[in-house]
Formats: sequence, structure tokens, C-alpha cells
Amino acid sequence: MALSRITLTDFRNHAETVLDHPQGLNLLIGANGAGKTNVLEALSLLAPGRGLRRAQLSEMARKGGTGGFTVGASLAGDGDVRLGSFVDPNSPARRHLRVNGADASASTLGEWLSVAWLTPAMDGLFTAPASERRRYLDRLALALDPSHASIAARYEKALRERNRLLADLRTPAPQWLDAIEAQMAAAGAGLAAGRAVLVDALMGEIVRHPEDPFPRPALSYAPGGPVGAEQLSQALYDGRERDRRAGRTLTGPHRDELEIVYAAKRMPAAASSTGEQKALLIAITLAHASLAAKGRPAVLLLDEVAAHLDPQRRAALFGRLRDSGTQVWVTGTEAAPFADIAGEAARWEVAGGAAIRL
Repeated sequence: MALSRITLTDFRNHAETVLDHPQGLNLLIGANGAGKTNVLEALSLLAPGRGLRRAQLSEMARKGGTGGFTVGASLAGDGDVRLGSFVDPNSPARRHLRVNGADASASTLGEWLSVAWLTPAMDGLFTAPASERRRYLDRLALALDPSHASIAARYEKALRERNRLLADLRTPAPQWLDAIEAQMAAAGAGLAAGRAVLVDALMGEIVRHPEDPFPRPALSYAPGGPVGAEQLSQALYDGRERDRRAGRTLTGPHRDELEIVYAAKRMPAAASSTGEQKALLIAITLAHASLAAKGRPAVLLLDEVAAHLDPQRRAALFGRLRDSGTQVWVTGTEAAPFADIAGEAARWEVAGGAAIRL
């Protein structure tokens, strides 16, 4: 089962765009600013979360349009399933989700389709603050397990409430902290478990492939505190006075770290060259795509990924994508880098917010 039809209405610079009969590999070719990445962003909204740009909803609505937008897609299989993500002009601050015309939650939408992406904005992942790697880790986990989003949301909500109580000039009643910390401990244990399982699964997939031409990353999950619910609850209780002085919670999954090492050189990814970092990130992305394809229908969005690869790595990338079982959407400013897959890929020329099938 894969996406068989995509429609964009009043989304970014697309007034009315339809992409019919996509294949396993799909190319969006056009000049910078034509609207290629906008198509990828629209597809990313068929998953829980804020999409690949993490933009405000108001930024996604087409200027001069209705004030809202619609992204629709059909999943082809034993029977068509229609997925929708839209903003009503009458309530522009809220995104609505639908499955087969019925209102749906983000987790329900995620049960039908796994969506992941790699964009140029992610090139600095290894040198960014740890919070960016936690977000990245959670997005990868969510693409494999839709329930991960609700677990993360419960933890973040409880964390904000505990921090609010700690920052209060008055000493909070112990029973309030007891209740909040119980919620944090339960959700935190689930969050840590999901992250650890993901990292183990990624490493299992990474070692299945030879290192060349993409370097092999070694991933490890470094918890920011105890990972069991009882142990985390006790650590939060013991740290109340310390955290109150700091004005924030200093223990828990919100302080986790994803550590990445260039295995062959035993060098932290952050200290590797720009080209090595890009190749390491692609290796992780390919491993995740293989995992995603073993579950729900999976879509992988690759923005300008081929332009800076040498011919050997491009050929290896296309080969891995071809065998991944994932439906892939790739953007580029010209067709030449995709010559090796031109005969098998569906191709659209994108210009001025319109996409023409070639």
C-alpha cells in the first residue's frame, strides 16, 4: 500500500496541485523557489507533528487564498483509504485531521502512514544543542510507533507543570508534586523505553550493510536520569530542593542525549567533516527507512539530497532507496543527478506552484 494520489489546495504557493499515480521513486524537479519543498512539507503533514519545517499554520496558507489549506492523499491497497490534513479558514489556528472523511486524532492518522524526512536544515544536527537530537530521535520513534507522540506529550505537559510549581515563590504542597511526579515517572519511563528500542533497532539495521560508500554511524542512547518509573519517581522526589533552587527539573528524559560516532574513525560525528556528517545522516535515514517499511505504509521525503553526493554515493543511495520498500519523494533543481533512475521514477516539473507530470 502506498500513496496513489496527492492533492494540495491553497498550500504555500500551490493553489491547486494534483499528483496522480506516483511510483516507488518520485522526482520533483524545478528551480529554487518553485514549490518543490512545499510538496514535501505538505506530505509531512500527513503525520503527527508540525511538519518538516515546524512552521506556523498561518505560514502554510497560500497568500491570496482562503486563509486555510487542504492536503489530501489516497492510500492504495486492498481498498483506498483517504487521509486529510486541513485548516479551516474559520478556525485558522487549528489543524484538522481526517481518515476516510471522519475526524481523526494525530495518533490515528499515524497508524495508517509512516512519514520521515531528511532536509538541508538537518545538516547541523550533530553540532546542534541536545534538544534537537532528542526531537529528531522522537520523530524517528514516532514514524515507527504512533503511540510515542502521546507519551512524549504527557511527559512534556507534566514537566511544564512541575517546573511551574518549582518556580512558584510559595512552597508547593507536597501532594501536588507527588501527583505531578507520578505522571512524569510513568510517561518518562515509556519515553525512555521508546528511545532505547529505536536506537537498538537502528543499530541492528545499520550493521546489516557494508560501510562503503556511506560511513557507518555508531548510535548510543544516553539517558538523562533513571529510566524505570519507580527509580525516576524517587530521583524526582530526592531532587526537589535542588530543582527548586535551579528553577527547573534537572533529571529525566528531557535531558537525554543521542550520541553519534563515526565508527571507523572512532570520532564523534560532531568532529567529523561536513561531508562525513552528511553521509552519516544519510546512513541513519536509510536504516530508518528500512525499519519503517516493515510496518505501516512508509513515505520518505528527501529534499536536495543528491546534489552534493559523488556519483558512487548517488548510485548507492538510489540502490538502497529502490530496495527499501518505502515510497520516496526526492527534490532537485535539475534532472542530471537522477539519470540512473530516470527510467523507473515518476517525475514532475515544478514551477510557480504547479506540478506537471513528465
